[in-house]
Amino acid sequence: MTSKITRAIAASLALTATALGVAGCDSAAAGSLEGSRLELPVTGGTAVVDTASLAVTARTGDGRRLVLSEAAAGGLGKPGPVTRTADGARWSYPAKGLQVTARSERGRLRIGLRSDRDGSVNWPVTGTDPAASAVQLPRGEGLDIPVRDAFWNGKEGGLAGSTVDVGAELALPLWGYSMKGTGKGAAGHGVSYLAPTDIGTSLRFASSGGRLRATAAHAFSGGEGTRDYDITFALTDGNPVAPAADYRSYLSQHGQLGSLREKIRKNPANGRLLGAFHAYVWGEGRKASGVAELRRLGVDRMWLGYDAGPGGMDAKAVQAAKKAGYLVGPYDTFANGQDPKTADSPTSVWPGRVYPDFCVRKADGTPESGFGHRGCYLSSRAFEKAEPGRHYLADRTRRMVANGADSYFLDVDATGEVFRDHGKGHEMTKAGDRRNRLARMRRLAGNLVLGSESAQPWANRVLAFDHGSGTPVADGLWGLERDRETWGGYYPENAPKAFFKPVRLPEALATAMYDPRYRVPLYETALHGSLVNAERWELSYEKLPRQKTTRALLAMLYNTPLNYVLDGPSLRQHGPELAALQRYFSPLHRAAGADRMTSFRWLTADRTVQHTVFGDGTLTVTANFGTRAHDGLPGGCVDARLRTDAQPRRLCPARLGG
Repeated sequence: MTSKITRAIAASLALTATALGVAGCDSAAAGSLEGSRLELPVTGGTAVVDTASLAVTARTGDGRRLVLSEAAAGGLGKPGPVTRTADGARWSYPAKGLQVTARSERGRLRIGLRSDRDGSVNWPVTGTDPAASAVQLPRGEGLDIPVRDAFWNGKEGGLAGSTVDVGAELALPLWGYSMKGTGKGAAGHGVSYLAPTDIGTSLRFASSGGRLRATAAHAFSGGEGTRDYDITFALTDGNPVAPAADYRSYLSQHGQLGSLREKIRKNPANGRLLGAFHAYVWGEGRKASGVAELRRLGVDRMWLGYDAGPGGMDAKAVQAAKKAGYLVGPYDTFANGQDPKTADSPTSVWPGRVYPDFCVRKADGTPESGFGHRGCYLSSRAFEKAEPGRHYLADRTRRMVANGADSYFLDVDATGEVFRDHGKGHEMTKAGDRRNRLARMRRLAGNLVLGSESAQPWANRVLAFDHGSGTPVADGLWGLERDRETWGGYYPENAPKAFFKPVRLPEALATAMYDPRYRVPLYETALHGSLVNAERWELSYEKLPRQKTTRALLAMLYNTPLNYVLDGPSLRQHGPELAALQRYFSPLHRAAGADRMTSFRWLTADRTVQHTVFGDGTLTVTANFGTRAHDGLPGGCVDARLRTDAQPRRLCPARLGG
């Protein structure tokens, strides 16, 4: 069994090598057409498209037949004639108003649908191949779920029967399936689905016969600018991170992959992210004395953030942090506006008539209610139109960093929650909202170490870090956070219980979010080395005591920082443990934080022992999430080895105490 698992190594290496280098598939004869059967070459085999129904199968190089998609659900009507093109074919479905192209593109099959009317299509229909064994889903960092897993097929898992917005709720616009082998020594197989047109695309999960299936849907809308729908299919070796490796290659090929090294070259302060843990500070943590305590403990790198309320970090504290080698910056948001007379946060107060004139407006003219029904969401288009003359955003930023801060956390700008705005004079589509947000983030990133919340990949070139994409949020989390008695509220002001009060997650929620058997580094495979990724700020390391060991092991395995909240008492109570974890992490992240993750694999059949590689062997990490030792590595411990190390470096987080 172990040998089978070991053979699944380095899908990312294999995929990158092939997908980046496949010119032959584009330049070769564009397959063949016989009746409704269109065959096109792809890396690893041949894709077969049924032009009558959009069913897609594949024939692999070793003779396997794979079902990549069933026919479009609900039917498409009678197809028009098929016309050959240089790299594929085109045809139509007149009853649905659809024009279709299918072509080979850099080793992938790419199918594009363009609609001449508003409507929808339910396709591709995936996971129906009898050999499908696991589905990969980029919820936060990523999940790999056996299709027959009872938890995820049942109500507790919350997946079967649910629909997710690909452009808003997934960390990456993709999903994938692994296929089990059919005989002794059989090679692994899988399929990667990428959705470049993620706005307007959703993914619905269903349990059919105790197996998880996923059907995509796309809403064609002229007003939303979503009349085009593209899906790419790639054959993989079945490794659970293969879809993310495929996506990294896609981003690189299309000039959409950022580089942390390049960001450091342009702004050397970005280099201080390497080796740093992250923390939002309160009370004494915001003072020079709090910074001094971290240095006394031996913490050599930190990112320190603070909210915009009263008692933020003053110039003396900021100077102390920068002198210590730390990054420091405010939390801000350009997304919320409230009546200045009643606003509950200084970040929601704007000059003049920004509120309510800049409110995003629905089709009926009413404002889009802000987060927590506070005020309204503000239009990025309205700001961009006003900025050259009024400098609302530039003036805000200038005030926020007047204390010398060299970093900035801009809430929600990089998330999937974007808006169509019907407001007169600042109309925009969701795609336009993304463009506007990118423009203003790019301006900030020129001089500041910029981060945002749950960064979507479309923002990876402008951000240096994000908080949130490391967390595979399950629906039950939001309900728990709204339960102030259990979760804690926003008081006392100098140490809000929402951040500091320890909480025990319900068992089902803990399984859905943190069971290591289901966790895989899809986000890191796609974007490690482009930006630094951490968990959500309200889920600090100490917030979930029962998950501490698992989260520490995941952080070291994925080469990602832990995120804390700190005040005076927590510094004294947990500071030594934080310092021990950071001392272990710092040299590993300094060495490999700007490298790509090149391999992920399970070393045991129960998935509890996991292994990663960064760069060309710069760093290798093995984590044992189980209770039994494996190859000398005790349960609950991690071994990391830099290329220059004679022996691995071991960390057993539970033994640190604190």
